[in-house]
Amino acid sequence: MMDGKAFRELISGKRRGISASMTRLLLECAELPYTAIVGIRNLAYDYPLGLTTFPAVPAISVGNMTLGGTGKTPLVAWIAERLSGRGLHVGLISRGYGGKTTENIGDGTACWHALNDEGKELALRLPNVPHLQNADRIAAARALLENSRIDCLILDDAFQHRRIGRNLDIVLIDALEPFGFDHVFPRGTLREPLAGLKRADIVLLSRADQVDGDERRRIRKYVRRFAPEAHWGEIVHRPECLLGLVANPTSPSGNPCSSNTLREPFLQEPLENLRETTVFAFCGIGNPDGFRRTLESCGTRIAAFQTYPDHHRFTDADMRELVRAAEHAGAEIIVCTVKDAVKIMRDRLGPLPLRAVSIGIGFLEGEEETCRQMDIL
Repeated sequence: MMDGKAFRELISGKRRGISASMTRLLLECAELPYTAIVGIRNLAYDYPLGLTTFPAVPAISVGNMTLGGTGKTPLVAWIAERLSGRGLHVGLISRGYGGKTTENIGDGTACWHALNDEGKELALRLPNVPHLQNADRIAAARALLENSRIDCLILDDAFQHRRIGRNLDIVLIDALEPFGFDHVFPRGTLREPLAGLKRADIVLLSRADQVDGDERRRIRKYVRRFAPEAHWGEIVHRPECLLGLVANPTSPSGNPCSSNTLREPFLQEPLENLRETTVFAFCGIGNPDGFRRTLESCGTRIAAFQTYPDHHRFTDADMRELVRAAEHAGAEIIVCTVKDAVKIMRDRLGPLPLRAVSIGIGFLEGEEETCRQMDIL
């Protein structure tokens, strides 16, 4: 089975030869019916046929146009923190790919093992924000509103999930891979044709600091062709600190942040610890190149960099291999993303410390308008 890296090399055209060309042709043939189905579905939702159900409270959708990581989780956390700072009671709804349908987890503690990796990451950062994961997001919203006091919902990864209504659509475009190689899946990584951007209220260019100003302007100009009315913003993913996560054996749910069993749930160290340090890095995320660049921005020496498929479930054999590879590379520390660390829940692998790089966001442009759009809901 082709992994994410090999798939991107194929669809980007980096992989050459007759076999690669024929495979791209076959994928393009499969792209046509997939695009047609998506188009028919969107057309049905564009008309007032009663297919969309709105929650009883305002809802903000955070999504993207492409498969893979665009950095939604830090943005979701930023939105939740900002709304909570205004005194609002916020609830999260997500599909929960790779996890199980969860019950109401209230303060983020009850169903730790059922949450997927992004859900666990959000539970660490937002321990008092209730979060439901369910493929039926309307049912999840109803359950959350019935069991918790909620003033506003955040719909994670919901841009294409049009059955649940929203009052604000925020779409992320990854500066490193903005337009899905100009093809809809499976020939490219677009989830739908770029014409779908017309539904967006706000378009945010993520990892904007990792391309130059000319490229940002080029992307913005191209987006304007499809979403001329959308507000534009540019955000960066900023490393904040290093975390050493350890499972809390006293928590019945397994959540290290359980409020009623709280010891210090994780080690927290300054990013300065990475400067001039030889590290072995690994990740199982949608955009590993973005993580590599983040590490480079910390002034670290990357001895080796191991990638896994997005949402990879780490086994004991994986971790033994990571230790062997890190020792062979002469690393002083092993680092990964928080999304990976929540599936491992150890602060050491063998003799080496394991640390996760906690990521937040900052705005280069558009923060005031983004906040204004949220405030008027």
